[in-house]
Amino acid sequence: MAEMRITAAHVAAKAGVSQPTVSRVFTPGSRVSPDKVKRVQEAARELGYRPNTLARSLNTGRSHTIGIVLAYLKNPFYAEALEKLSEHLSARGYHVMVFFAMNMAEEVDGVVEGLLAHQVDGIILASTSMSNRLTARLQELNMPFVLFNRGQDDRALPSVTASNYDGGLLAGRFLAAGGHKRIAHIAGWKKSINGRDRQRGFVDGLAEYGMQPFAIIDSHYRRTMAADATLELFKGPEVPDAVFVGNDHMAFAVLETLRCDLKLRVPEDVSVVGYDDVAMSAWKTFDLTTLRQPVNRMVEETVAMLLGMVEKSGNPNGRVEIESELIVRGSARIPEGWTNEGV
Repeated sequence: MAEMRITAAHVAAKAGVSQPTVSRVFTPGSRVSPDKVKRVQEAARELGYRPNTLARSLNTGRSHTIGIVLAYLKNPFYAEALEKLSEHLSARGYHVMVFFAMNMAEEVDGVVEGLLAHQVDGIILASTSMSNRLTARLQELNMPFVLFNRGQDDRALPSVTASNYDGGLLAGRFLAAGGHKRIAHIAGWKKSINGRDRQRGFVDGLAEYGMQPFAIIDSHYRRTMAADATLELFKGPEVPDAVFVGNDHMAFAVLETLRCDLKLRVPEDVSVVGYDDVAMSAWKTFDLTTLRQPVNRMVEETVAMLLGMVEKSGNPNGRVEIESELIVRGSARIPEGWTNEGV
């Protein structure tokens, strides 16, 4: 005998509410009293009810699906961010479609065109380039989108990032205050505004102490390039005594190269500071001093901003920058009397 299909009517009868109330409970943005929401959810769970998302999309004209575009997941920051974005969107009743694109505007344009074909309700572009043509097209289509951890020259575009300039400034001050004299920077991608802002802040932080960078090498946020840059920095007669690295993903490669290939002690011979504070940074293997990107707050701001546009309950706020915090561990010399405000 075929198993009986559980419908919204069954849930409504068990919860003691009307069938339209059941539909509203499973429709993001609908207003339902907390008591009824709890009763409906408990009844649905007990009966094994699954809402018909196709029917709901036909009724509302929305798919309740958000597209997320990523360049890659090798950087653990984005794996953590994707997990949190999915959790927050799921809690609001949305499904997630994830697409990958190389960090080239042309490829991102093609991926986003594919997302539009899937009729997503909104798009999160995480650390990807986006052409002016595509921006204009999304705006013409009234397609809600937010740039996550990706700055743009146009400050009016909805985006959420850490305060990258201030983070770089703090890194420069910290290393200079620690008595280092030859401080190098293994930078992120020169076409990335985040990377440029971190570098600019770092340079200004050193300038406050009357210093200039020992060297700056662009390593495209890639581990292999960061390892090669480390070998290059330490091959001459004069070498750095500290390195500020544009993200933790590269900093791990820098630490491994210093310790395993060059047989140097960290921080006795050279201090290392990263940027992101991914979970691996706290592992004893790395014990990395780093600037924390507040991923939880960044995700909350991104989801609130995007769904505010999708559900017509809010307007984009332009660029939102959230303060980074220096997390001091064992990979860098600690200046005497140091606080995050300086010495």
